[in-house]
Amino acid sequence: MRPVSIWQRSPWGLLLCLLCSSCLGSPSPSTAPEKRAGSQGLRFRLAGFPRKPFEGRVEIQRAGEWGTICDDDFTLQAAHVLCRELGFTEATGWTHSAKYGPGTGRIWLDNLSCSGTEQSVTECASRGWGNSDCTHDEDAGVICKDQRLPGFSDSNVIETRVRLKGGAHPGEGRVEVLKASTWGTICDRKWDLQAASVVCRELGFGSAREALSGARMGQGMGAIHLSEVRCSGQEPSLWRCPHKNITAEDCSHSQDAGVRCNLPYTGVETKIRLSGGRSQHEGRVEVQIGGPGSLRWGLICGDDWGTLEAMVACRQLGLGYANHGLQETWYWDSGNITEVVMSGVRCTGSELSLDQCAHHGTHIACKRTGTRFTAGVICSETASDLLLHSALVQETAYIEDRPLHMLYCAAEENCLARSARSANWPYGHRRLLRFSSQIHNLGRADFRPKAGRHSWVWHECHGHYHSMDIFTHYDILTPNGTKVAEGHKASFCLEDTECQEDVSKRYECANFGEQGITVGCWDLYRHDIDCQWIDITDVKPGNYILQVVINPNFEVAESDFTNNAMKCNCKYDGHRIWVHNCHIGDAFSEEANRKFERYPGQTSNQVI
Repeated sequence: MRPVSIWQRSPWGLLLCLLCSSCLGSPSPSTAPEKRAGSQGLRFRLAGFPRKPFEGRVEIQRAGEWGTICDDDFTLQAAHVLCRELGFTEATGWTHSAKYGPGTGRIWLDNLSCSGTEQSVTECASRGWGNSDCTHDEDAGVICKDQRLPGFSDSNVIETRVRLKGGAHPGEGRVEVLKASTWGTICDRKWDLQAASVVCRELGFGSAREALSGARMGQGMGAIHLSEVRCSGQEPSLWRCPHKNITAEDCSHSQDAGVRCNLPYTGVETKIRLSGGRSQHEGRVEVQIGGPGSLRWGLICGDDWGTLEAMVACRQLGLGYANHGLQETWYWDSGNITEVVMSGVRCTGSELSLDQCAHHGTHIACKRTGTRFTAGVICSETASDLLLHSALVQETAYIEDRPLHMLYCAAEENCLARSARSANWPYGHRRLLRFSSQIHNLGRADFRPKAGRHSWVWHECHGHYHSMDIFTHYDILTPNGTKVAEGHKASFCLEDTECQEDVSKRYECANFGEQGITVGCWDLYRHDIDCQWIDITDVKPGNYILQVVINPNFEVAESDFTNNAMKCNCKYDGHRIWVHNCHIGDAFSEEANRKFERYPGQTSNQVI
């Protein structure tokens, strides 16, 4: 949850929805449903995947910008009102926690409260338009009754099946296409500017500036759907171009295709600059505020400034990815600029410019005053990209009842549930869900811990230095998203366990060695290592979701944070556990849910 802050309106909002790679593939505003009478100029649509035409993530267009609704306090009554706004007679259900995938841009409404009889969502109570402390992981969705209101035109558009991933700038990235409910990449064989232009135009841009090969925008995961794509450049969709369907032996992800599209000029880069750094890629952040005749440059308060905010600053500057977001910049001279003109800046990471992020507006409030505590960035043209091997989690998951006398080190590292503190040590045991985690770096830069060696912590029990406070979260959730058990890497020893054939290991924890994960290598934590578990001693039998999130606090910059989470269905009967449908990113498909219903040992989808 984010601190309450005031959203600032910006002329770049509409362009943001079109440009940000995380929302590419969405229909452009010109194809959105027409506004409904009584909705006061608002437009509504259903989005996300997988879904049917009468369900999805609710998106609202206001002041030319598409945004979402937070699931806090959301109820079936609110869903009724929204379904009527969308042209359906009523709602049959609603969803939370971005079941249809996270949206982008503004979160327009939070704590939405409706009686269900309102003619428009504008009549419902809320925190106010654009005032939210949520993230897009909390986006609400609705399931409407498949019955239309009389006279309401059905213009609900399902999202065109192409997206860009991993790019540092708007309108660039690795090309991914949707086939058989699965996102996959394109092999770069015969990939050219004509094919790239079809992609750019399909995503709302005019044409392509560059066709990229050799995984220039990082490697994808899973399937490679297309190869030898040959377009004339005039096709309305990439799927209309002649292409070859391939097998795994034909191409590898080191050959993933990408694009850089031509973008309309926005001028956002003229509103920001860096000062005092050793190169053009680093420095104290200065932003321009005011209107004609009163323009001035000022600094940003460093409170809560982090990687996500730095990502937006580097993007606005045209300098690529954020390597670090700095809260203290006393070592960079700010020259004559000493006034702090922006505070409380909190970004989702997808914004086109800092003025589209939440911030305090004209009221400046800093916990730590003085120019030494102002925001700075170090930008880079490359970034890492971590990906969990989800199939390995599924293959290695099992339950162990481990005696307490073997868990003293784990207790010291806070790897057990709270109830373990009151256990009768050293007698008794804890029930642990154990599994292996293999984390690959598929990006274009090594993954390095943010902290320097001087701040690494020596752990006597396990005999090595830990370089990150939190590297991974492990959670057991109920089907409605309530957390019932958690585990985490309280700190972490990062090293190259294994690498691809053509890559050499660079990092090893032993003997106070350098820590990190090299591009093309992976760090393996086996299921039989301490803390590689979730303490489920207090979990009751039932149906749950296993969730693993890498780099959850965004401590280290990556080119793509959307692939850092993995979810699995799991069934626990009090003695055994079945883990299946482990996958990265997108919400559960209907087919997966049907398989969940029939999983061994399960008679229903209800908690026992």
